[in-house]
Parts: sequence; C-alpha cells; structure tokens
Amino acid sequence: MIDHAHDLESVRGATERLLTAAAKLDNASVTESSRLPGWSRGHVLAHLARNADALVNVLRGLPMYPTGEARDADIERDAPRPLDVQLADLRDSAARFQAEGAAPADWSRTVELRNGVTDSASRVPFRRWVEVELHHVDLGIGYELEDLPEEFTYREIDFLAERFAGHPSVPSTALVTDSGRVWTSGNGFGTGNWTTGGGAAGDATVVSGTPADLLGWLAGRRDGSALTVRGGALPSLPPL
Repeated sequence: MIDHAHDLESVRGATERLLTAAAKLDNASVTESSRLPGWSRGHVLAHLARNADALVNVLRGLPMYPTGEARDADIERDAPRPLDVQLADLRDSAARFQAEGAAPADWSRTVELRNGVTDSASRVPFRRWVEVELHHVDLGIGYELEDLPEEFTYREIDFLAERFAGHPSVPSTALVTDSGRVWTSGNGFGTGNWTTGGGAAGDATVVSGTPADLLGWLAGRRDGSALTVRGGALPSLPPL
C-alpha cells in the first residue's frame, strides 16, 4: 500500500542530499556535461526544479506542463544559470511541492501526468522521489546507483517491472537479484515459466545481477553488460 506521507519525507531527505552535494560544485562545473546525452548539469538541475512545479500542477488538477515544447523551453532557459540561482530555485520549488503535499486532499483520486498517463495521487510523491534520486545520479558528482536507499531501489524495480509487463516488444523476463529476489515482466510471462530452483521454461529470459545493476538497466542508466542472462539475449527495453 502506498504511503504518500512516508514518500513525501523520503523526497525531502533525497532533496537535501542532492542540494548538499550540488552545493560543492561551482559555476563552471554546472555547465559541464551530465550523464544524460545532450544535457549539462545545469539542465538536470533546471529540470528538477521545473518538475517539482509540474507535480504541484498535477496535484492541483492542472496540466502537468502547458505543452511539451514549453517544458523543453523552460529547461533550456534555466540551464545556464549560475549555481546559486540553480540551488535556490531547486530549494524553493521543492518547498512548494512539500507544501502542496501537506495540504488536506483525497489521495485516492486519479490524476493525470504527461502524455495522458494517469495514476493515483498517492503515487505522485514516489514519482518525485524517483526524479530526485535518479537525476542525482545523472549529475555525475559521486552519487551512484549503489548509494540509493535500498527501499527506493526495490520499489523502483517493482515499478519498472510492472511498467514493462505485457509490453509487446519485451519478451517474458525474470529479474533476479544476487540475493534471490525475483520479479517478472515482459509480454507473456506465464505461470510455470519460473521455478524456485532458478530455472526458466519456455521462452522466458532470466536476467540476474545486483539490485543496482538491474535498476540501472531498467531505468536506462546502464547498458546491462554487468548482468547475467540465461534463456536468450538481454531484452531491448523501450524508452521510458
């Protein structure tokens, strides 16, 4: 069961970690490339600030962004700003999100995100948590997938495995951590394809590795070369 209040506190902690780490940068390093193709660190910080405001819109029943073009233009506009402006904007926008999350509301209601995607309002704080944690890694300033909170890592694997479940281009896949935790995903993973002994039947592909490597592959942050694959090739995943 989603606990939005717990997730709001997790967002707060993740944001403070990011702000503390980013404060060690300087204006020159903000203009350097992030780990996201075509984006500087300034792009990442600007996106995080505008995403916080966009999720406030979502919680208020407004469009997340006026248009996709406006979203992109805002990020491009804000990316070149000096570090102190970036950090102040990120801190202020995060505070606005926390304030909106603290307001009395029906957290069971359905809200609309980008591109017609809908979800429970109760899951919006977790979505923000994802943004903050993964983009902290994307900054390339010493925070790695291995540093993510364990709860977050497992929940995001849950979320992405569910997202790719039934996707026509993703084959039946079992995701297995080095400790033996298992998720199933893909376009037709049926009962009987997985055995407790760790074997796969039929067309199922078994992808195993550390939680960080599994998450990195699912989230498009790693190429999967550190994973072990049995029963086929490493599946190609659609863009998030």
